[in-house]
Amino acid sequence: MKTIVDASRSKVDLGLKELFRYKDLFLILAYRDYRVRYAQTFLGFIWAFVQPLFTLLIFTLVFGKAAKVDTGDIPYPVFAMVGMSAWSYFSFVMSQSGGSILGSQGMIKKIYFPRLVIPLGKAFVGLIDFAIVFVFMLILMFTYGFYPSFNIVFLPVFFLINLVCALSVGLLLSALTVRYRDFMHITPFLVQFGLYATPIAYPAELVVKNIPSWLGFIYFLNPMAGVVEGYRYCILGLGNINDLSIVSFIVIFLLFIFSLYYFRKVERIMADIV
Repeated sequence: MKTIVDASRSKVDLGLKELFRYKDLFLILAYRDYRVRYAQTFLGFIWAFVQPLFTLLIFTLVFGKAAKVDTGDIPYPVFAMVGMSAWSYFSFVMSQSGGSILGSQGMIKKIYFPRLVIPLGKAFVGLIDFAIVFVFMLILMFTYGFYPSFNIVFLPVFFLINLVCALSVGLLLSALTVRYRDFMHITPFLVQFGLYATPIAYPAELVVKNIPSWLGFIYFLNPMAGVVEGYRYCILGLGNINDLSIVSFIVIFLLFIFSLYYFRKVERIMADIV
């Protein structure tokens, strides 16, 4: 099959037709990433439970017991776990996509294929861990006798926003890491910092009501702040989607456009600089 690389193609063009032609490569790479993730591990899938479980224990002890964060009628572990279900997918894609291009440099130098396949594969593999964490969250809810609200019908919308947010940051970091290797060291810090800067262990309202309105606006420039609040609205029936949450969604949209543009720009020279 002859492959024609069109240099005049728009830099913000997803190239869906080309991606569809390489769907087999996408599935192979995604399956490879999945196998490598759990290869030669004794616990296998159980590792997908371990990190959120221990994080939940720490949050419950520090924020639920010591700080006594008020979550109303909702048990604190359930409240925190809903936020973690959104964050776990985002952090996985963010951390895995950052060095994904460098990890595939041997293949990139030898053959042509849409480089977008690589970070997309990471986002696809992350769905497996997300499903496991989500099931764990439902089990925890039923254990406490708490059931999802009727707003859960909107959850697919917020999951799509979550996916776009994760993919946007993943695309940006993967392209930046190719040009500036410092981001290999910055990414783990961003994941750790974001865990506490995002309203996972505490309600966003607790932050917003104690700071000036302009600082609340800055706080919601964190795109995951609106996503986590959206998950709690859907699953727990908490609050409403307010103006500050919309700020996060606008940031996600702009970030997606910019990330795609920058990735397409770097994609043209990836084979030369990896």
